[in-house]
Amino acid sequence: MQDNIISKLNAFSVLYIEDEDGIRNNIKEILDHLFKETITAKNASDGHIKYVQNKPDLIITDIRMPPGETGIDLIKKIRESDSKTRIIITSAHTDLEYMLKAAELHLVKYIIKPITQEKLMDALEAFVKTHDENKIYTLNENCYFDYSKSIISNKEETHNLTKKENMFLKLLITKNRIITYEEMETQIWDEDSVMTQNAMRLFIKNFRKKLPEKCLKNIQGTGYRLVLGEQ
Repeated sequence: MQDNIISKLNAFSVLYIEDEDGIRNNIKEILDHLFKETITAKNASDGHIKYVQNKPDLIITDIRMPPGETGIDLIKKIRESDSKTRIIITSAHTDLEYMLKAAELHLVKYIIKPITQEKLMDALEAFVKTHDENKIYTLNENCYFDYSKSIISNKEETHNLTKKENMFLKLLITKNRIITYEEMETQIWDEDSVMTQNAMRLFIKNFRKKLPEKCLKNIQGTGYRLVLGEQ
């Protein structure tokens, strides 16, 4: 898996559901190193509770669990109100009936056990690619910008961005050059408001607090640009 895809996993949270303690603990160790947050559950009912509580970006679940519970039932329940959360299924069986049912539930991947690191990484790469990669940006090795969620996130904290901040940061990244004061006024500020010097100073002051240190550079008399990887 490419390094940039591995780094992007750190912007997401994952819920891993597996009834076998040994497998659950082993896979959790790997996930802990890759994701911003890893939540585990030992059965479908526990998994649903953790899903509701945490709203993870990705769910990895076994199909066959203790009697009366299946991963398929859990996913169907989730899909009644949530079509966006990505889901990967694991199974010790190549059961055609299960696979056909799973195909109807908009899954990222179906992993046949045993779960090797190669199989897991292939599935996680597929997960990252299901997201619009233009919406997840790396600010440095520990910090990520998610345009779709309007957040800047790292291992320690998550900052919610205002509409102006979200638009400005995407503009800085996608243009990869100085964004002039004139561009800020025409593209970031609302038509019904005026970008006074005081308003811009306050906007920049609050915006800097959410960015990695020394990430935003003022080009005197012209505008601003990002300086990534030079913190």
